[in-house]
Amino acid sequence: MKWKDVMSDKIKKTDEEWRQKLSPDEYAVCRQRGTERAFTGRYWDTKTPGVYHCAGCGEPLFDSDTKYDSGSGWPSFYQPFDPDSVEENRDTTHGMIRTEVHCAKCDSHLGHVFEDGPQPTGLRYCINSLSLKLHEK
Repeated sequence: MKWKDVMSDKIKKTDEEWRQKLSPDEYAVCRQRGTERAFTGRYWDTKTPGVYHCAGCGEPLFDSDTKYDSGSGWPSFYQPFDPDSVEENRDTTHGMIRTEVHCAKCDSHLGHVFEDGPQPTGLRYCINSLSLKLHEK
């Protein structure tokens, strides 16, 4: 069974349950689509090997092998851990047209994806540290 076939298992919590699970800063990013300031997150320059999981539900999202220094001040990856682990939607906030990335399992906001990344994908998943938990190898 493919991961997408179990999407009925999508995590649903009340606003209060999310507030109890996440720190106030994590809640602001993951549930209110906020953005941490560049060069301030705990993972923007981390080179520790491991897998980055969703801070909201624990799903694996990005492998450190795909992380690179984009110069943006946020953790950047050229591909997700599994293509089905993230979902994208159009974001027209702040007078821009961007592609938002969120966790496919719990809908936590992660960041945005841009088409200015390195090969082999040419993509830059620009992700908030507050939406991630690194599980070191």
